[in-house]
Amino acid sequence: MTDTNADKLYTLHGMWCTSCALAVEGSLKRSAGVRDVSVHYPSATLCISGTPAAIQLSGLASKVKRLGYRLTELEPVGDAHARLEEESRYLTLRLMVGSLFGMWTMLASVLIYASALPNEQVEQVVAWVSGAFSLPVVLFAGVPFYRAGWRTLLAKRPGMDVLVSLGVFGAVLVSLGLLWRGSSEVYFDTAVMLIVLLLVGRLVETLCRHRGLKALDALTLPNANINVYQHEHWVMVPADEVAAGMRVELAPGELVALDGTLEAPGWIDTASLTGESLPRHFHTGQKVYAGCRYLGAAPLVMQVSAGVGKRRLDRLCDEMRRYQAKKGELQKLADRFAAWLSPLALVLALLTLPAALLFGTGWEEAFVRALSVLVVACPCAVGLAVPLASLAGSGQAMQQGIALRDPAALETLARIRSVALDKTGTLTTGNHSVLHWQAREGVNKHTVRRKLSAAVVGSEHPLAHALTHWSDDQRDQHPEQNPDQNIEVNESPGEGRRVQLNSGEWLTLGSANWLTRQQIVVPFQAEDPALTFASQVMLADEAGWLATFYLADQPVEDAAPSVKRLLASGYVVAMISGDRQGAVSWLGEQIGLAREACYAQRSPEAKARLLQALPSPTLYVGDGLNDTLSLAAADVGIAPLGASEAAREGASAQLMTPGMGGVVQLLSIAKRTRRIMVQNLFFSALYNTLALGLVAVMAIPPLVAVLAMAASSLSVTLNAARLAWAEPEENDQRVPE
Repeated sequence: MTDTNADKLYTLHGMWCTSCALAVEGSLKRSAGVRDVSVHYPSATLCISGTPAAIQLSGLASKVKRLGYRLTELEPVGDAHARLEEESRYLTLRLMVGSLFGMWTMLASVLIYASALPNEQVEQVVAWVSGAFSLPVVLFAGVPFYRAGWRTLLAKRPGMDVLVSLGVFGAVLVSLGLLWRGSSEVYFDTAVMLIVLLLVGRLVETLCRHRGLKALDALTLPNANINVYQHEHWVMVPADEVAAGMRVELAPGELVALDGTLEAPGWIDTASLTGESLPRHFHTGQKVYAGCRYLGAAPLVMQVSAGVGKRRLDRLCDEMRRYQAKKGELQKLADRFAAWLSPLALVLALLTLPAALLFGTGWEEAFVRALSVLVVACPCAVGLAVPLASLAGSGQAMQQGIALRDPAALETLARIRSVALDKTGTLTTGNHSVLHWQAREGVNKHTVRRKLSAAVVGSEHPLAHALTHWSDDQRDQHPEQNPDQNIEVNESPGEGRRVQLNSGEWLTLGSANWLTRQQIVVPFQAEDPALTFASQVMLADEAGWLATFYLADQPVEDAAPSVKRLLASGYVVAMISGDRQGAVSWLGEQIGLAREACYAQRSPEAKARLLQALPSPTLYVGDGLNDTLSLAAADVGIAPLGASEAAREGASAQLMTPGMGGVVQLLSIAKRTRRIMVQNLFFSALYNTLALGLVAVMAIPPLVAVLAMAASSLSVTLNAARLAWAEPEENDQRVPE
C-alpha cells in the first residue's frame, strides 16, 4: 500500500512559552489523519505530518484558533524578526509597569512584615496602599500569564502558567478578604513577585529566540543587483526579479546569487556548499549554485535555472527550519514537573478549604491555608533550578574560551553519544602547504625555487598559492632579485600551464598525467606512504622533469589529541566531509580515526541524513555554509574559531580559541553542569512535594510559605554557585553518563 503521508511547515503565532507549544501539539495530535506534530517554540514553527487532507492549513487553522493561537503559512525570516521585536516591546512594557508599581508594593509589605509602623491604623493604610500599587501589576503586567494558562487549560495540557495564575489570583483574593475584615497581613507582594520575576525570564528567553534567527539570516543572500541580458543590452536588475532562463553575467570574485548553468568554463569556489578544500574548474554546461563564488579573471555568463525562492540555498533554509521543528524544544524537567504540579496543587487547595472548615477552623484561616497551598506550590525554585545551573556552566565555558549562544544546550551536551566533525576549516587549517618535494639530481633548492616562482606567477589555481608561499619562504633565505619573468602563459584550466620566461625558456607546471600528455617523461618515484593522499604538482623545464611537490591541507595542532580523548571517553566519533575520499582518508589516519569512521564526498543534505543515523544525542562541529543544515539536524552544533557567519549563527556554541580542545572541554563542563541541574531539580521537587503535604495537614501562614519558597530558591542558587566557584577541571576524560 502506498504511503500517502506528507508533511508541512507552518508558523504558529501567539505562543507564550513551551507549555503553549505542548498544548498545540497535544490538541492537533488527536486529529484524524495526523501522524505526528512537533512545535519548535524558539522559531514558532509547527511541523505536521499526516494525510494531505488532514494537514491543510484551512482545517488546522480553525482548530488552533479555538485554543487562542493563529496558524499561517511559513513566514519569511524578515517577518519573524519583526514578530519577535514586537514581542520584546510587549514584554518590556509589562516588565516596566510591573517593576515600577511592584517596587512600592514590596516596600509596603516589608514595612508591615518588619513591624516598622507605629500602630495598627497606619499598618491598615499601608496594606491598602500595597494593594493599590499591586493592581497595575496584576491587571496589566500579568495578563500574558493568565491568557497562556487559559489556553493550555482549553487544550487539557496545563503548565506552569496555570499555577502562576492561580497563585496570583489566590494571593489577591485572600488579601482583599483580609483587608475587608480589618487585617493588615496581606499577600499582594506574593502576586507581584511571581509576575515580575517570571516576566524577566520570559524577556530573556525572547531575546535569545531573536538571536537564534540569525542562523537563517546567514543562509539568506542579499538581494543585490546583478547584470542581466535583456532586449539585447546588459542591465542591472535586482536578483529577486530575475527568472529562470535569463542570462546573467558573473564578475570576477562575485558571489553567485542564483542557480544556473555556465556558458563558458571557469573556476568556482564551492566550499560554502560542499566543503571542498579546493575550488573546482567547471566546464561549459555545468550547474552552479547560489552561494558559490566565481574566481575567474574575466566576466562569465550563466543561464539562470532557479530564481530567488527556488534556489538550492532556499531549499537548504527550509530544510533547516524543518529540522529545527522536528527536533522540538528541550523538554525540561521543570516543565514536566509543573504539568502535574498544577492540577495537584489546585485539588489540594480545594480540599484544604472544606477540610479546615470541617475541623472547626474559621473561614479566614481556612482561606489562608488554601492560599498557602497555592503559594508553596508556585514553582519559583523549579523555574530557577535549570537556568541558574546553565548560567554558571556558561560562565565556566566562557573562562575556557567557549561562547555558549544557547545555555540550555548544556543539558543535551551532557548526554551526547556521537560527535561528528567537519574536515576543512574544522579539523584542518583550510590552507594547503608543501609537505615534501623532490628534484632532479644535481638541481639545488635555490634553482627549484626560482623557476617555481616564475611558473606560478598569475595562476588562479589554489595550489599555486601554496607553491608561491613555499617559494617565498625560500626567497627569504636568498633575497636576491629573481631575474626570471614569464612573458607568455598557455593555461589548461584544472590541469596545468606552460610558461615562457623572458630568457626564452619554457616551463611546464601541472599534474603528472598532464605532463605526460605534453611529451614530458615523468620518472617513477617511490612515494612515502604518508604522502599517498597528498595533492601532487610537477614542474619541468626544457631539460625535462625538474621537481615534484606534495601538498595537503594540514590538521590543526590539537586535532589528534582531541579525537583521542573523545574516543577514550566512549563517544562515537566520525568525520563527515564534502572533500574527496583520498584527502579525507589521509586526514583520518593523521588524527587517529578508523577508515570506516571517515565519510567523504557528502552533500549538505547527505551530511544531515548521515548525522541522524548516528547514535543520539549528536554533536556536530562545522565551520562552513555547507554545515548549517547539519548544525540544525544535530542535537547540538559547535562552530570553531574562524567559522563562517552562517555556521556561527546556526551553532549553539562557538570556540573562541583555535583548535579542537574546546570541544572536549565543553563536554566536560556540560557533564558537571547537568549534575548540578539534576540536584537542583531534586531539591526543588522535594521542597514542593513536602511543602504541599505539610500545608495540607497543618496550618502554615502564607508568610511562612513565602519564606519557605524563598529558602528553596536560595538553596538552588547556592548549589548552582558551587559550579561557578569551582576551578575548571583539566583533562577530564571520564566516560559520559
